[in-house]
Amino acid sequence: MKTKKATTYQLPLIVLSCLLAATIAALIVIWTVFGTSRSPSEDKYENTTFAMGTYLVQTVYGGADSKSRTEAASAATSAINELEQHISWRQTDSDIQKLNNSAGKASVSLHEDTVSILETALDVAQRTEGAYDPTILPLSLLWNFDAGGTTVPDPSALKEHLQYVDYTQLQLDKQNASAFLKKKHFAVDLGAIGKGAACDAAIDAYRKTDISCGIVASGGSVGVYGKKADGSPWAIGIRNPNSDDTSAAMGTLSIEDGFVSTSGTYERYFQQDGVTYHHILNPKTGYPADTDLVSVTVHCDNGALSDALSTACLVLGTERSQSLLASYNADAIFITKENQVIVSDGLKDCFTITESSFTLQT
Repeated sequence: MKTKKATTYQLPLIVLSCLLAATIAALIVIWTVFGTSRSPSEDKYENTTFAMGTYLVQTVYGGADSKSRTEAASAATSAINELEQHISWRQTDSDIQKLNNSAGKASVSLHEDTVSILETALDVAQRTEGAYDPTILPLSLLWNFDAGGTTVPDPSALKEHLQYVDYTQLQLDKQNASAFLKKKHFAVDLGAIGKGAACDAAIDAYRKTDISCGIVASGGSVGVYGKKADGSPWAIGIRNPNSDDTSAAMGTLSIEDGFVSTSGTYERYFQQDGVTYHHILNPKTGYPADTDLVSVTVHCDNGALSDALSTACLVLGTERSQSLLASYNADAIFITKENQVIVSDGLKDCFTITESSFTLQT
């Protein structure tokens, strides 16, 4: 069956808003429960907005006065909104939309932030041999999870679209700040790295203000800045993948710095003929990733990287992820289909299981 190949990649933001509002807020809700406990007397400012197709939740502390805290959160929101205008394929005239629409024709000039994120995306793609692939858009559009798709694509359509997913066809020229998709019908989607990149942008904005510390959550990614006044670590709840309650946690991760991103098979999915199909696709097969895992949480010193790695690890599975994480000096919490929890050495002393149905594998 032949399918129409669009030359302009756009999707109304209102569709995403309605769908993602209910499905992506899970980690943010958990973080709200576990991550913002502070002294009642300490000055803070809390803010929730909508950006990058998901909720953006911030809590900032300290600063000279309430105005400085408000301005810090506003600066972070503005930075993320600006980033979205560069890296979202859904945004008219964004770097990525221009890149996709120029596939097979010409290179496109890029903002420095787009160059940096594409560099990270390609590095992870290369190290995983395409388990994470930023050119996944032709396949993800076919499955249509973002717009509430509930039908498995025709196998012939999957085969056709699979040939348009190959990160080696994306050429990045850092020196000239440009990129080129070598063949027609290829298209980039930075959705699996963008929420982490948003946290990077927020933390960078905090650094330019006088606030003492803060925490930001964008979808499944969280970033922390500065040390808490009482010396305790930031506590982040990890969602229970078996619960329909999006605020239910299966454990708590305590960190003093860095970024945390979670990818899970429970975020967007549908069932057909008794089989569950989730939104994290294996770029090699065109179908949802099928490994031993239902959830991966990655901690490292870069938000974009943590986001891309969480997706890559879920596609690779526990065993194949170990060398990848080591190469980036990153750590992870893996949750298997059998409720077994595997924790990297670097997180063993700061992760606690709080739900008895899960077992720590030693």
